[in-house]
Amino acid sequence: MSVYVHQTFVIKQEKFKEGIDNLREIKKFRMDNYDHKVEILTPISGEDHTYGLLAVYEGLAEMELQNKKMFEDEEYLELIGPFFLENSEQGSMYTQIYRSLSDRKPDKDKKKEKQTD
Repeated sequence: MSVYVHQTFVIKQEKFKEGIDNLREIKKFRMDNYDHKVEILTPISGEDHTYGLLAVYEGLAEMELQNKKMFEDEEYLELIGPFFLENSEQGSMYTQIYRSLSDRKPDKDKKKEKQTD
């Protein structure tokens, strides 16, 4: 069952170019070095400088494992430090975690009813 981590944050207007460049570096580093998919989400409506990251993991255990690896990696910490300290508005990060809903298996009784019709 997939797990989706959706994080939104506001990029400072005066640091917009640096923030976008930094986000692209973070995405590339995570995709190249860790076992999950990352997308940068840009606003179509709403507040113009609110951007997001969407990370997809195979499950909760995989999310925890990958996060542990990332936050023990000095190179990764050097990438995210400037982003959160210099390029995004303090207190603007909001994180939500979702999991996909598994497909429903048909009830055996309903399946038998359909076969006898």
